[in-house]
Amino acid sequence: MAPEKIGKLLVQAKLITEENFQKALMTLKKDGGNFTSILVKMGAVEDMKLLQFLSTQLRIPYLDILKTEIDPAVVKLVPSELVQKYKVIPVKRAGSLLHIAMIDPSNIFAIDDIKFMTGYDVSPVLASESGILTAMTKYYNSSQQIQTMLQNIEDEEVDILSSEEEEVDVGKLTAEVEDAPVVKLVNIILVEAIKKGVSDIHIECYEKRFRVRYRLDGSLMEVMAPPMKMKAALISRIKIMANLDISERRLPQDGRIKLKTTEKEVDFRVSVLPCLFGEKIVMRILDKGNLNVDLTKLGFEPRSMEQFMKAVSSPWGMVLVTGPTGSGKTTTLYSALNYINTIDMNIMTAEDPVEYNLEGINQVQMKEDIGLNFAAALRSFLRQDPDVVMVGEIRDFETAEIAVKAALTGHLVLSTLHTNDAPGTINRLLNMGIEPFMVASSCVLILAQRLVRRLCPQCKEVEKIPPETLMSIGFSKEDAHSPMVTYKGKGCPTCNNNGYKGRLGLYEVLPIGEEIKALILEGANATEIKKKAIALGMKTLRMSGLEKIKGGLTSVGEVTESTFSD
Repeated sequence: MAPEKIGKLLVQAKLITEENFQKALMTLKKDGGNFTSILVKMGAVEDMKLLQFLSTQLRIPYLDILKTEIDPAVVKLVPSELVQKYKVIPVKRAGSLLHIAMIDPSNIFAIDDIKFMTGYDVSPVLASESGILTAMTKYYNSSQQIQTMLQNIEDEEVDILSSEEEEVDVGKLTAEVEDAPVVKLVNIILVEAIKKGVSDIHIECYEKRFRVRYRLDGSLMEVMAPPMKMKAALISRIKIMANLDISERRLPQDGRIKLKTTEKEVDFRVSVLPCLFGEKIVMRILDKGNLNVDLTKLGFEPRSMEQFMKAVSSPWGMVLVTGPTGSGKTTTLYSALNYINTIDMNIMTAEDPVEYNLEGINQVQMKEDIGLNFAAALRSFLRQDPDVVMVGEIRDFETAEIAVKAALTGHLVLSTLHTNDAPGTINRLLNMGIEPFMVASSCVLILAQRLVRRLCPQCKEVEKIPPETLMSIGFSKEDAHSPMVTYKGKGCPTCNNNGYKGRLGLYEVLPIGEEIKALILEGANATEIKKKAIALGMKTLRMSGLEKIKGGLTSVGEVTESTFSD
């Protein structure tokens, strides 16, 4: 159906406005692409409402491809070149009929090409562009080596012990985990993850499926689904590599794997957890080569950077870094330690776990089962003549009290807390039972942070956003109506069609000056402290995000999802 006809029908149905219809037509004529996808990207209509409308008009069924598992045998029927060219995904085969998910089912050229290349009759179904792009990444972007390996394993008759058996034949299982296909597959999973810059590997068992997922730039994506018969051997192989007990499948276990490649040495922190249909393994990749310990490259605004560097250079006091799990707190603390790590400093850290080994810094791993917790370690540190102490996390009154006293007796203390913003950290300490005068006297600076995905420089494109929308997320009227350019990620092979590559930090830096100290002593709440801090020049997390948008580093969607409006 022609774009003009679709547009008129949508206007008549009051799903889009005439203005958006004309804008989408102009964009189509200028940049090309798919008319309905342009409408969705503009925000003119919701994806699902549009699909339902088109399905009725075209009398073609629509499919939520993100909720559909596709048989690997069906995926192999359509070459990746055609998938990339036409943005289509084969979803099901019934006899000589091949069902193809398409953005534009009226694309006769795509249908004819698929017919010619596959020899099957084609039955189109409607799907969203975002869903098809995600499916393309899932089913067609795995390396050829992985696909070949899985094919070889399928072809070989490997007799693997079922993980559902009541008793484990350790001798048999040990022999099977040394089998060539198992060893090769595990090695490929680990090496591919390192090459892609993945942060975590998830290996998960379900009743009828077994899958491997990678976490890349904060988002999980499925990369392969090994045969179910490989489940027990693959999991046991990883447990052996991590020096864990392969016969123990009822209790959680933790271990480490050290992997040497031709270029570097990488650690994997391994966690095994018994689930309903087998053990789930999560491996955190600790690649020191990817650890950015240069404070100037973390994404600080100039003034925030100056304030933070001044605070961590203080001879005494407490510097706190706050934010949710996975917000980059550990990286910021390591960067701060690296910045002040000189020959004349005695730096000691209590961590759970120790993620990276830093030369010149005395790092202690917490062991709760024998009583070595943050509070116990901190007490011992104070008898070790430290200049700087880093405590992985302040979790309770005891740890908080020792940290505050250490800061007041001539030590620089660095630590983390789980709070939403910098002003809220003060209230958290007070709620733990620390006296207001001790908080005011000990705290030098509080830093709150978040991580957002960085736009892929290869495929980012201009995103036109109405001034009203920009003002609603925090931009000033002047900025919103200025020729400021905002961007979005289009998706390309460089970024696995995600539109983003890498991450950067948003920072809220609250120096504890005299005026903030006075508010703490008066018992002011977090809102009052925040208002005063902003008046004194503090940039909130949202403000930091707006700066990143103006700089073309990230998108509006990333910032609004990661921060609260001020």
